[in-house]
Amino acid sequence: MKNFLLKVYSSQKKLKKEDQLAWHLAQVALDPAPVSEKAKDQLINRIIDNSAVAIASLNREPVIHARDQALAHPFKEGACLFGVDNKFRCSPEWTAWANGVAVRELDFHDTYLAEDYSHPADNIPPLIAVAQHTGKTGKELLAGLLSAYEIHISLVKGICLHKHKMDHIAHLCPAQAGGLGALLNMSLEQTYQAIQQAVHVSFTTRQSRKGEISSWKAYAPAFAGKMAIEAVDRSLRGEKSPSPIYEGEDSVVAWLLDGKSAHYEIPLVEKGEEKNSILESYTKAHSAEYQAQALIDLAFELREKIKDFSLVKQIRIYTSHHTHFVIGTGSGDPQKMSPSASRETLDHSISYIFAVALEDGCWHHIDSYSRERASRPETVKLWHKIQTFEEKKWTDLYKHPDPNQRAFGGRVEIEMQNGEVISGEKKLADAHPFGKKPFAREDYIGKFLSLTEGIVSKEESDRFLNLVQSLESLSRAEVQQLNVQAGLSNKTASQGIF
Repeated sequence: MKNFLLKVYSSQKKLKKEDQLAWHLAQVALDPAPVSEKAKDQLINRIIDNSAVAIASLNREPVIHARDQALAHPFKEGACLFGVDNKFRCSPEWTAWANGVAVRELDFHDTYLAEDYSHPADNIPPLIAVAQHTGKTGKELLAGLLSAYEIHISLVKGICLHKHKMDHIAHLCPAQAGGLGALLNMSLEQTYQAIQQAVHVSFTTRQSRKGEISSWKAYAPAFAGKMAIEAVDRSLRGEKSPSPIYEGEDSVVAWLLDGKSAHYEIPLVEKGEEKNSILESYTKAHSAEYQAQALIDLAFELREKIKDFSLVKQIRIYTSHHTHFVIGTGSGDPQKMSPSASRETLDHSISYIFAVALEDGCWHHIDSYSRERASRPETVKLWHKIQTFEEKKWTDLYKHPDPNQRAFGGRVEIEMQNGEVISGEKKLADAHPFGKKPFAREDYIGKFLSLTEGIVSKEESDRFLNLVQSLESLSRAEVQQLNVQAGLSNKTASQGIF
């Protein structure tokens, strides 16, 4: 592993492309490093995970609309849409769009947290779509996806976007472009240009995750995937992109991030080094923002000590800076305390999430967010007794330089009306790789079976699970079938321009 020093240069400097971050990211993407068994197995887990949460969201309105947009763009070669018969194909960029929204809608797949936030499995839909469209093998798809994960996690480790209110898809889109470069065996120059274009078009603000959060939260990574595919297509045709996209005096770093005095260190794998960053990421056992995962598990434990929730006086959650200011009361968002808030807002409200988890002792990706559930008077009363506070210990653990020591939990104090204080803390979600019950292959399959029950037939479920677990050896024809079918019509159900 090496650190790449990123800073801004004057246009007079005429920085060589070989000295630019985008060039080095392209080198990482294209390096034919050996693949570890652990990385390969984890990638299979994440494809299973993505498919599970996508199928569970098929009948949700944002997913229906995204799928309808894709259905309006059929293509002879094309790629498969979640839920639709594999014989029907759509253009790859619109397939990536529709499948990306389905994967992200329930906020229920993998995460990586460091200097910034990320959901690295958002790289999977566009790469599978292009692999199907272009006739790639499982081995080629595997290489492309591990490259995308590697680039994505490296950028998240080195560059903080949220401090400047930039959305985290600005790291996702160049990772997708780099992964596509590896998948398609593009030249270094082509991959470099595609990454630069991807960076240029994917810088958007964090308003998509602030205030009244809308369905765009699910669409944002799908938008990145669509833009990445188009950037790659443009590069393959010989077009150039804004350069240097990171280091230039009018670049994203100079004007949207730390400015002309910026100094970032981006950790990058060396030539020939295994791309194992996927092993540092983690999935969710509960459909909610990742920083709520450990606190949900803690709520399940603490509820056993409370006989009457109406006797709770107040609840104090001590946690990291990020948790307090993003999903806690430190955000200053009144919507996070409103029973009429959108599902997207509620899954970013730790006060709501902790109250429901405490009362119910379980978490459901649909029922826990229903309007009826959010409006229950006793829940609203308990919910409004919960406040979050930043505590240095948790901020330090959240940003610990050693990934083996990093933690995303908190400490809770539940003060009862009689003065009794019930307390507890949890560093990691139970499903975290270092948690009480780390997710393994059987857990991913269990999650898939649970979320697809009643939607997918047993025959189709068995077919897909058998296929995906042989990822590296899949033929071109088998990659074409790497999709979960659920009997959905290939006719549009909503009307737009298309």
